[in-house]
Amino acid sequence: MHVAVVGGGMGGLAAAVALAHRGISVAVYEQSAALREVGAGVFIYPNSLRQMERMGLGDALARVGARVGSGSEYYRMDGSVVGKITTTDSSGWNGMYGMHRADILKVLADALPASSIHTGHRCVGFSQDENGARLTFENGNVAHADVVIAADGINSVLQKHVVEPSPPEYAGCRAYRGLLPADKLPEWRREAHQVWMGDGKHFMVFPVRSGELLNYVGFVPTKSETAESWSAVGDRDELAASFAGWDPRVTYLLEKVETCFWWGLYDRKPLRTWTNGRLALLGDAAHPMLPHLGQGANQAIEDGTALAVILQACAQDDAMSPEEALRKYQALRQPRTSMVQAEARKNGLRYDSKYADLAQRDKEIANSAQFRRSLYDYDIEKEALEFVRVEGATA
Repeated sequence: MHVAVVGGGMGGLAAAVALAHRGISVAVYEQSAALREVGAGVFIYPNSLRQMERMGLGDALARVGARVGSGSEYYRMDGSVVGKITTTDSSGWNGMYGMHRADILKVLADALPASSIHTGHRCVGFSQDENGARLTFENGNVAHADVVIAADGINSVLQKHVVEPSPPEYAGCRAYRGLLPADKLPEWRREAHQVWMGDGKHFMVFPVRSGELLNYVGFVPTKSETAESWSAVGDRDELAASFAGWDPRVTYLLEKVETCFWWGLYDRKPLRTWTNGRLALLGDAAHPMLPHLGQGANQAIEDGTALAVILQACAQDDAMSPEEALRKYQALRQPRTSMVQAEARKNGLRYDSKYADLAQRDKEIANSAQFRRSLYDYDIEKEALEFVRVEGATA
């Protein structure tokens, strides 16, 4: 079996590593001239870290990640403590890192043969028949595969070959983000993920790049849509003004900010289907979600792991076609990602204090540990192996 992955971001590369780890031939096609991620932080949680450790990436991720744990808390806008942030699964394992996106991308790319990554390949066409799938690219090249995985983001060009496209839904909020050298704030809690909530806004800070940098994000409501772009330059003064009068720790950090970026927040209601024959959607192409659970990248990594398990079973079982394998992938993954999408929306309402009674909001935040641990306990490899076993037995 040969698989083509369209999209060289975290989801696409993680899927490629998972497939290669299970002995499946894979090629990645990225439209940019080079693999790159702009300066933004992301969380890797236990539910995806355990999968990447099984792929042999644990040591590399530990070198570039910043362990998040001690001192992680939720606050009201004035700095009063609402509750602790859960940073472990139910076993107590703290498999949680703050990471720079570029660092994760490099770890994933380094785990693949250089010959399997093709940059400068903008996909412009897809077709399939009973013998396989065919991709065409803007540069004139053509690629053939048994299965194609569209990991090309919320504005996926391949999505239209699977389902009637629907526009992403704007969340009415823009996020200002940036990085600060940790030595500019020497008294900051080094391992802490901290979230301040109030007045339709929230602000968070966590470490990345082995603790050398602090990643901050301020979420602010807007009346007009903001582009879904990681590299749009934001207004530093507008950011500072948005959080004027908040906890002195927030205003002190913002005094150190010289430049920032912003991006608009979008998601999409769950799609009717993710697959069409030999083509399947993955990550944001299938289930874009708001960042309020930090699970976007983590769910894409789960997708890739599930695909690898199911496609390996397909390659070993003549009775299972690639089309059937992709349908099984969707059946396994869609309920979980739909749940996480919905919970991310709900959590955004909590963070932005969209409650008539903040005591109720604070109670829900303080009691969120059980849900977080269940989210982190989930083992997609275990679930996929059992799913294949049961489905195979009942076929």
